[in-house]
Amino acid sequence: MPMLTETGTFWHYIVGSVNRILVCLNDLSEEDLNWRPLENANSLYVLAIHTMGNIEVNILEVLCGQAVHRQRQAEFAARGSSPVDLNRRWSELQACIVSALDQLPAAEFDRMHDHPRRGQLTGREVMIVVARHAAEHMGQAELTRDLLLTARGRTLPPREY
Repeated sequence: MPMLTETGTFWHYIVGSVNRILVCLNDLSEEDLNWRPLENANSLYVLAIHTMGNIEVNILEVLCGQAVHRQRQAEFAARGSSPVDLNRRWSELQACIVSALDQLPAAEFDRMHDHPRRGQLTGREVMIVVARHAAEHMGQAELTRDLLLTARGRTLPPREY
């Protein structure tokens, strides 16, 4: 079953947010990927991996009923050497989610689902939560990159959307 128009709209905005997060990682060194503007703030690498983890657990597990063994706390301690692994993970995750959403009956968007931190949500609300969360971290990633480049004395390149 092809993805419903409403589902496709949600997915379009989720994908756009993650793609913009990943653009923030372009041309950065390992040190830059893991840089934090404050000791208790998230690095660009953490923002990317955490956003993908959130998408995976909410769509695949909460909405589609597939077991996902997410280690949320580990996401905040993650470090990376290059964006290559994140881009690969995102490509693989997108394929899994598109496949799952293509097979999801339309009734699942009206049905209540148990969310581990938010209680009962309709499937539609799950998609809204995912889209909102991804957009919030997209903005955070763009600001973090701007702070990083400013701290490093680099010129801010124009945004590529």
